[in-house]
Amino acid sequence: MSRFFAPMIRLLRPVALATLLFGAAGAQAIEQDDLLPVDEAFALSASAPARDTVAVRFAIADGYYLYRHRTSVEVLDGGFTAGPLVLPAGDKHTDEFFGEVETYRGSLEATLPGNADATATTLRLRVKYQGCADLGICYPPQAREVTVSLPPAPAGDASAALPPVAGLLSGGRSSGLLSNNTANGEAGLTATGAAGLPLPDIEAYRLEAVTDGPDRIVVRFTIAPGYYLYRDKTTFAAQSDRGALVRPGEWPAARTHSDEYFGEQAVYYDEVLVPLDVVRTQSGADTLRLTVGFMGCQENGVCYPPLKRVLTVDLADAPANADAPSAEGAISDTAGPSASRAADGIGLFAALAFALFGGLILNLMPCVLPILSLKALGLAGSGESAEKARSHALWYTAGVVLSFAALGGLALALREAGLALGWGFQLQQPAVVGGLALLMFAVGLSLSGVFNLGGGLANVGGALTQKSGPAGDFFTGVLAVVVAAPCTAPFMGAALAYAFAASPVVAIGVFVALGIGLALPFLAIGFVPGLAQRLPKPGAWMDTLKQVLAFPMYLTAVWLVWVLAKQRGADAVGWVLGGAVLLALGLWAWEQARFKSATMRAFAIVIATLGVAALWPVQQLPSAREAAAAAGTNASANAPSQPAADGSVPYSAEALAALRAEGRVVFVNMTADWCVSCKANERAVLSTDAFAAARNGANAVYMKGDWTDVDPAITAYLQQYGAVGVPFYAVYPAGGGEPEILPNLLTIGIVESALTKATAK
Repeated sequence: MSRFFAPMIRLLRPVALATLLFGAAGAQAIEQDDLLPVDEAFALSASAPARDTVAVRFAIADGYYLYRHRTSVEVLDGGFTAGPLVLPAGDKHTDEFFGEVETYRGSLEATLPGNADATATTLRLRVKYQGCADLGICYPPQAREVTVSLPPAPAGDASAALPPVAGLLSGGRSSGLLSNNTANGEAGLTATGAAGLPLPDIEAYRLEAVTDGPDRIVVRFTIAPGYYLYRDKTTFAAQSDRGALVRPGEWPAARTHSDEYFGEQAVYYDEVLVPLDVVRTQSGADTLRLTVGFMGCQENGVCYPPLKRVLTVDLADAPANADAPSAEGAISDTAGPSASRAADGIGLFAALAFALFGGLILNLMPCVLPILSLKALGLAGSGESAEKARSHALWYTAGVVLSFAALGGLALALREAGLALGWGFQLQQPAVVGGLALLMFAVGLSLSGVFNLGGGLANVGGALTQKSGPAGDFFTGVLAVVVAAPCTAPFMGAALAYAFAASPVVAIGVFVALGIGLALPFLAIGFVPGLAQRLPKPGAWMDTLKQVLAFPMYLTAVWLVWVLAKQRGADAVGWVLGGAVLLALGLWAWEQARFKSATMRAFAIVIATLGVAALWPVQQLPSAREAAAAAGTNASANAPSQPAADGSVPYSAEALAALRAEGRVVFVNMTADWCVSCKANERAVLSTDAFAAARNGANAVYMKGDWTDVDPAITAYLQQYGAVGVPFYAVYPAGGGEPEILPNLLTIGIVESALTKATAK
């Protein structure tokens, strides 16, 4: 399983943050470890061939390029009146953030015309520029000061005796890739070294936490002079043996900072005290492990990547307050005052109840129905004693509950390891999607009579379609959970948000409650004789129904292959279809050789195994972003483009910030092709004329984020609002303010009401 997650882990390395903040470009021509310092990638020099002309030159290393529109020259002093900078035409380039631009490779020579005073001898210039590496990382905007000596003036001029001097670059190396942007857009170390070498993050930001009573913690950030901290990029997550949670209290006033990439940001200098309310779900003394995530920058210098510190706080004995008014809004992994309230006001028992009801409703979701039909067929045909019926129900429940607990435990473990994951994360892995497609196809073949599971194979999977057998009941429960992942039923969102914020023990309890809810109908049939008696009696009709039920399995396999095509393209579809043919051949050969030679059965297993082995090359295929980078383009799921057929524009944090700065109403839809609930909402509501009319009436922008594949930018957005998966819908009001978070299942009335309120604000 680890090899399936390896590509996802690579995508979530810190370099992804740099790409997100500063842009991505071009084909991968160099290795990350070989990334040059900025002054080696773009070697700057300047000279004056004449008193009325200054030449500014860049020697650009292979695999790097400069932006034309980000290059400028300013005369700081020296008695030179400059005209507009003359730049040669560059190469046409479609940039992810800047759109259609021109770039330079190899070298650049710009000319600054002007008039020098008669006494002018030396000029001091400020050169601004920005460039990128083909690796996919862009340097922050740079500013360098250079001095240039003018040629001697004509005879009789006071400066005639002064010799020419070559232009000297007075700036030093940039000390990092991630750099903040000051109000005038400059970044990096200047010639005077005003920013200085950056401090280690442990010295730039010192943290401590102290208790202020049994239900309150104060976190103090001590910020070094010349550094600042982003308020809305600060998060708090708590773990304790007794399930305590935290939520930020009233943040102190912050200063406004104009950030080139994040827009207007609230930041803190020097020191800030952040109060946290502690929500106690159990009474007694406790030890709280507080994980603080934050991000900050050096003025006119580097920005640190997202940082995390873990603080331990001893809490005094206190009664549980999970149902008290102070627990309202208790969540962890919150991003300051703008965080979501997905789990607001619910305690442990409410979360368990929501999980139970959400699991029960999952039985009605289209992604689960094909598997449940198998179990219904087995129960209808059992005709056995009450004891046997209870055994069927309990083994099925065991498969469901253990699978939910295992899936939840895996998600929690990967999040604890630093991977930003949500509900349904496994379906972002092409090999998992392809494997499920092959599994559904194999189940359909079994229902169609191509082969029968049994005999030696019963120990590794059980007979899904047979009326008896604990292994078959258990495996049906496992399969029900696997295919339930694309669905998020009502009540599930708040329960999952609570689980991902709680301690591991409490979180697993929530996942177990989800499993019990999903298994509840079959538990009722197994333990309530009156319900079991209402099932139809066994008969010849069952064989016909079994064959009919094969077709929902085939359709499910088709849907999964369609999802795979969205993730990895036609090549992935070809591999999986070829694997399906080999799998079918192997299963058919197994059936033919069931009572024949062991050699033929072994040959059949080899053929089927080769079919499953097609999943390996599928997982190795590049994603859309990786394929675009390899092709030398900047195609991206988040790149600006014209509105799609449904009127939506792709999500990007930059575009959302720009629209909000304009005061526009924005409807954000976070979706995925494997999310059945998402597709149901889009078909029933978001693709209708009524939605288009409501959107136009509110002058709203419809923004869609596609989470079908791993996308750190969308994951970060979901985490900002406490969401653990998709679908997720937010309506941002005109003129600013917090968005309204809509429920997972939409109606046109809900959407129209939200857009109307957003317009009125």
